Amino acid sequence: MTNEGNLVTAVIVTFNRRQLLERCLKAIANQTQKPYQVIVIDNASTDGTKEWLREWLTTHIPQGHLCELESNLGGAHGFAHGMQLALANNCDWVWMMDDDAEPYPDALERLFDEPLDASNIYSSVAVSGNHLAWPIIPSSDQGEILLETSDVPRCIDVKSVPFLGILLSSELINKVGYPDAGYFFQFDDMEYCLRSRKEGVNILLIGRSRIEHPPASRYPIRLFGKVLHTFRMAPWKRYYYVRNRILLAKTHFGLSAYYSTAPASFIRLIGTLIHEPERRLQTWATIAGVLDGLLGRKGARHKRWGLRA
Repeated sequence: MTNEGNLVTAVIVTFNRRQLLERCLKAIANQTQKPYQVIVIDNASTDGTKEWLREWLTTHIPQGHLCELESNLGGAHGFAHGMQLALANNCDWVWMMDDDAEPYPDALERLFDEPLDASNIYSSVAVSGNHLAWPIIPSSDQGEILLETSDVPRCIDVKSVPFLGILLSSELINKVGYPDAGYFFQFDDMEYCLRSRKEGVNILLIGRSRIEHPPASRYPIRLFGKVLHTFRMAPWKRYYYVRNRILLAKTHFGLSAYYSTAPASFIRLIGTLIHEPERRLQTWATIAGVLDGLLGRKGARHKRWGLRA
């Protein structure tokens, strides 16, 4: 099955990463099956991104549109706004990704190799060379965690996918709604997948559709016989990582946010203090994230806690 007769809008959200965005858009322009429309949401970049886009986009992607936001409202808001613009232009499918994604030339075409059902979520696979960009967690009846690109079958049901090559039908978006813009950054994609699953949606990863993406840097934390994983990141990002995990747990898993997710944030902090610099700021970011998460505070709040990007 090809995307002929299916109007696909690609949505890319960017902020101050012009070089990465250039690679992403050039890959979109060179797709073997081109989207009928491309929407770039610029979160008020200050590195020349907007100026470059105004000139380059219309020349190289005639079906491209630039949406310039007046302030940086975060990736979560960018994706939500991009979805709204896509649906307003009567598309059938929305294919979304960050600016650091570089789709293989046939990535979109391979998604449509499968007999797609508008009531499901589909996604490309994020790879870094011959390896997966991060581990893939299958749904409960699909087997063990996938670690290598060669482990990924043609199609597999997974627990969640990032906003990185995710393919959503307009029908599904109208049913599930938009991402929670209050998350600002991180876990907005997982929250959307959890909300979708509650609506009976299957989340399917298409093994032949691939997107090049920098690998995630993570490390294990072993304590009291348990193993947790966390990722290397700047303190301001750590704040959202901690806060949004708790917001996610409160919304979808109830009291576990208090007796599991919040305490686990401090266990992860032990590993962070061992493996990463800026220990004082990392500690402060974790404390701030736990407090705001438990109190349900959303939006862009890292600067209020003295955490600078």
